[in-house]
This record gives sequence, structure tokens and C-alpha cells, in this order.
Amino acid sequence: MDSFHYSELLLTHLPKGAFLTVAADGKVNTMTIGWGSIGHYWNKPIAMVMVRYSRYTYELIEKADSFTISLPLQSDLKKELSIAGSKSGRDIDKLAQLQLKAQAAKKIPSPVIEQCDLFYECRIVYKQPIDPEHLDPQIKQACYAQGDYHVLYHGEILASYLK
Repeated sequence: MDSFHYSELLLTHLPKGAFLTVAADGKVNTMTIGWGSIGHYWNKPIAMVMVRYSRYTYELIEKADSFTISLPLQSDLKKELSIAGSKSGRDIDKLAQLQLKAQAAKKIPSPVIEQCDLFYECRIVYKQPIDPEHLDPQIKQACYAQGDYHVLYHGEILASYLK
């Protein structure tokens, strides 16, 4: 399967949930994401993920140079995705509690989630906080009523592959 089809799989399955995993300072954390994008800019294949300031993953990704996206295509990981999206890595070891295994990535320090099927390994090339002044008021009200905005992390896709 070529990278175009991997992109299509990401866009199709991302709204169902994926694991964003980051390693920094000897710690690994994963969280559930359902928003993101994939594209081609700066002459590179890019995946963009969004992390709120309030998330423990934000603390780690700010110190990291990479992240991975792991998508379950065949497995039913709804329970794990739900917990990884609602519990904080500050309070629990999500990987241990959810019995998820971090597997070494092929090209970057941040691991992938072994129980998944499709993986993206990304090197962070740009980050940008959302500027509320430039955000559509309807989106602002619907998604940021509490003022907990995202930072957008753009990662050059160094590897994408199916298990």
C-alpha cells in the first residue's frame, strides 16, 4: 500500500480515535486524538496534531523532538482510547493500566503502540499556538468555551507503515 492510501486511512480512522504518543525526559505518555490533518508542505509529508495546554502530553511534547500516531484498524481498542482520552498521565501510567505496549519506532525516539495497525513517525518541524483572535467565533464557542486552546504540532512524516 502506498503513502496515499496510508493518508486516506488516517483521515478515515482518525475521527474514531488514535493514540498520540510522546517520549521525553525518560517518560512516555499516550493520549487519544480525534482531530488532526495530513498534507504536503515545505516539500515534506506532514501530519499535524493538536494538544491542549492542560494535557500532560503538552508538557512532554514541548520537550520532545518527535511524536507518533498509532491507529487501531483491526483491533477494538474503544475502551483503551476512551480511558487514554479521559485520564491524565500525571496521575496514572496509562500504558501499564491499559495494558498497551510501547514498541520502539523505526526512526524516532517516541514509540508506537504495538496493539495498533497503522503507524506514523513524525519529527516536529513546527509548532503554533492557536490564536483566539483569528479563530472563527462559532468554533471558538463550540470547542473552546473554557479557553483551553490547542497548540498545533506539525511533524514531518519520516515513516508510515502497516503492521
